Amino acid sequence: MEQSFREKIVEEISLQFPCRETIIRKLYQYYGTGDPFPPAIYMYGHTSTGKSSVLESLFSRLDGIRYVVLNTIGAYTNKIFFETIAQELQDHLLSSANNYSYSRKLEYMKDFLAELRKLEPAFSYVIVLENAERLRDMDHNVLPMMLQLPEATGLNISVVLVSSLPFEKYYTRTGLPPLIKLFVPEYTRDDIQRILMNDYEKIKLDACDRTNFCDLSPSEQAKRSSLVEKTLTKEFYANYVNIFLSTFWKVCRDVKELQLVANECFVKYYEPVLEGTIDAQDAMKLWRNISKVMRSALSTIYMRMGMVSQQDVPVRLAQNIELPYYAKYLLIAAYLASHNAAKEDKRLFMKNHGKQKKRLQTVNARAKVVEKMATQLGPKPFSVDRLLAIFYAIIDEKVGLTCNLLAQIPTLMHLKFLTCSTGESSTLEGSSRLQCNVGLDFIVQIGRMVGFNVRQYLSDFV
Repeated sequence: MEQSFREKIVEEISLQFPCRETIIRKLYQYYGTGDPFPPAIYMYGHTSTGKSSVLESLFSRLDGIRYVVLNTIGAYTNKIFFETIAQELQDHLLSSANNYSYSRKLEYMKDFLAELRKLEPAFSYVIVLENAERLRDMDHNVLPMMLQLPEATGLNISVVLVSSLPFEKYYTRTGLPPLIKLFVPEYTRDDIQRILMNDYEKIKLDACDRTNFCDLSPSEQAKRSSLVEKTLTKEFYANYVNIFLSTFWKVCRDVKELQLVANECFVKYYEPVLEGTIDAQDAMKLWRNISKVMRSALSTIYMRMGMVSQQDVPVRLAQNIELPYYAKYLLIAAYLASHNAAKEDKRLFMKNHGKQKKRLQTVNARAKVVEKMATQLGPKPFSVDRLLAIFYAIIDEKVGLTCNLLAQIPTLMHLKFLTCSTGESSTLEGSSRLQCNVGLDFIVQIGRMVGFNVRQYLSDFV
């Protein structure tokens, strides 16, 4: 009976988070079998791989467990950190009656441990700390003590540290107790394809709903509903998902973002089939019809701007996003580095590179069709050294290599304009490689804002 209950929970969560069954089974083994919890687990992996979501889904299904999920970025003082954990585990609600504050001040570890010892021993407790690397900036005794709370409190209590960095990468302190390490790998392209395919039934239902709400006669609605049943097959949707990932896979690995954009783009992809202008079997025509929409969506991914026309994208982005002056030039340099071959840098950015003879084969090589242009093939990774070299080549003033300048790179990454393709912790390490996520129309608009002609420095156009 217990075995079947366990399989049911694992199956439910696995359906919710495809491609994470191995991690779910391990977590259930640690927290769902009735055995004492491990004192601490370090769960790490790239961002947007479902770490926190899987944990919350599991703990919400297990009886006899009280848990708290705390993002350590918001708990920037000991007081906030300790009091938030204690009040959540005690099921203490902030209200006007208690002046929206905890009844006791918990500023020191000894006070926090004393408060935990008052918890009911009939329950088990789990503390999930997101962005756990922030613990290194707290008092020196916080991290070691959080790893051995069962010994300090006498409770069945566990701490799950969630981070995007390996444990050895930033915790150099000695004397830390051993802990279980769980690595959550990035989703592969096949994983993402499987996850997006899980939306098939919802996509089909949405298509039927849109048909029913159209301003059509009952006979026309019935005709369209029949057309949806006939054309919107799993094979048809699988072909769309494959086309979609061919465009977005190199730029975005965030499952939620990909699901959102895939659903929005599919409406436009399927529209000509419903209208009868393109046959459902003509994948090439469907691709050509959707390519502009996808390029537009590529420029606005992470922006939550919905499906806007290609002409409106640069203007609307410029109105909604304000970047520092040097950050704009860094972003332009990143785009140029992502869409020019490194061998072209000397010709494009050095003033005295010498004249290039226009041989016939060179002219023919540059007479590219749109599909083969570098600006349409997607971004390529580049080093930080190359980014800075291009930045200094295109800016007209002398700028020192200061901390303020280098700090703009993580800012652009935080905005998702740049991503680290190597998964390194520090973007300024020699082995770290970045790639630029924004589209041509957007970067051209950014160039206009600082008086810089981007096309003049793209090998596709010169």
